[in-house]
Amino acid sequence: MFFRLADPLWLLALAAIPWLVFRYFFRKKQTRTTLGYSYLGIIKKAQKRSHDWTRYLLIGLRLTAVTLVILALARPQSGLRGEEVKTEGIDIMLVLDVSSSMLAEDIEPNRVEAAKSVAADFVKGRLNDRIGLIVFSGRAYTQCPLTIDYGVLLDLFNETEVGMIEDGTAIGTALGLAVNRLRDSNEASKVVVLLTDGRNNRGEIGPKTAAELAQAFDIKVYTIGAGGEGTAPYPVDDPLFGRQQVQIQVDVDETMLKEVAKLTGGRYFRATDRESLEQIYEEIDQLEKTEIEVTEFTRYSELFHIPLGFALIFLFSDVILTNTWLRRIP
Repeated sequence: MFFRLADPLWLLALAAIPWLVFRYFFRKKQTRTTLGYSYLGIIKKAQKRSHDWTRYLLIGLRLTAVTLVILALARPQSGLRGEEVKTEGIDIMLVLDVSSSMLAEDIEPNRVEAAKSVAADFVKGRLNDRIGLIVFSGRAYTQCPLTIDYGVLLDLFNETEVGMIEDGTAIGTALGLAVNRLRDSNEASKVVVLLTDGRNNRGEIGPKTAAELAQAFDIKVYTIGAGGEGTAPYPVDDPLFGRQQVQIQVDVDETMLKEVAKLTGGRYFRATDRESLEQIYEEIDQLEKTEIEVTEFTRYSELFHIPLGFALIFLFSDVILTNTWLRRIP
């Protein structure tokens, strides 16, 4: 908060105050009032007033009142600065593969848990965007619609696990569902981040067809292929020997994922370990920045009534004292 005078030129009138003081004392010396008495005995017996300062009280009240009126005319104001923030958010659908192959442990602790953790960190780093979650394997489901309640979204991330949907990899169906969720969005930027470790083998719609739908609705798709090279360790429960690890073939359909990303104006990324997966989400976070417009403003409040109120108090005091305690004999 700060203060200012809206009409400071009125302060020039304060130059008249010294002139009024000089005029008062000069005129007082030049003018003497006399009063004739036939008998001075009573006057001589009267005590001399000891409060000589009272003769200056009235002029002090009047000059103070004039000063305050001039200050009120200068319009003192208090100002409060603020900011009006306008944001142009982004609608983002995260599409996560939860097929059984996502349990492979070439990305620690396994592909699905690493993908959930890194995506959750991505969500925490956003501020004004609506984000949703679609999970898929043999079918695709909306785990969380577009929302700005990130707490609910993160809780639903934690509940996501392999086995919640029949097995398979319906990439086209999942992408088509994401497009359906985003097509009616009024935001300027609509984005899908699709992570999978396989190739499309289920569903009634192919990935390319879904990508063409995304292109038609101006939806950008970033695709992420999860998995190392060659083979990857995969946990298997053996009834005799307990949990064992077997090697499974890494089967990421990079050609298809690249085509989907290129067709929609997005990019394809390959995550071979947790570190590269984190870097991918950081790069997407930088590519899809929310536009923020900040407008500064100052709100002023008028304060002229404060000095004006005190001026009236001093003027009323002058009137009361002039007609009572400090009344002058004519």
